[in-house]
Amino acid sequence: MTVITLLSNLSSTILAQAESLNSLTFMGQFGVVMALGLAALGSSIGIGAAGQAAAGAWGKEGKSGKTLKFTYIILLGLPISQTLYAMIIMNKIGDVLNNPEIGPANAGLLLGIGIATGLGEMLSAWMQGLVGAAGVRSLSESDGKGFAFLLIAMGIVETVGIFTMVFLMGRIPALPDVAAAM
Repeated sequence: MTVITLLSNLSSTILAQAESLNSLTFMGQFGVVMALGLAALGSSIGIGAAGQAAAGAWGKEGKSGKTLKFTYIILLGLPISQTLYAMIIMNKIGDVLNNPEIGPANAGLLLGIGIATGLGEMLSAWMQGLVGAAGVRSLSESDGKGFAFLLIAMGIVETVGIFTMVFLMGRIPALPDVAAAM
């Protein structure tokens, strides 16, 4: 075997590994963006649903000369937190993915965590917005009674988003200790 053939085979092997590394990195990066993108979608839908109900209730209250209720803003704003939870997961996945020692080897896991986080947060925010919309209608029709119960109901839905973040964060591989690497 000539030196040229050896170098050619070696360069082909290196290129194949680099190409594989790029596809692995892509998978992990896709997980990063899916976590935040899906969560933001759910937060937007949830906020939109509750916001539409609040706008209708404010219109009804304004027309009848009543004071507009601020509590509706609380109910329509709650679904934003799931985007924050996804951002926390996104940053942790990004840190692992940027580590060449463990990132590529865990790219499939990181992709799965990103998608699962995005879906969990999306559905939690969406459903929380629907509960918030029903809550706005309930408060409007009951002259503001039952707000504490509505917050509890929305908190229960919020718990799904918190569990999603905490449980999936526990599956993200730990970064190597910097002190041990020195």
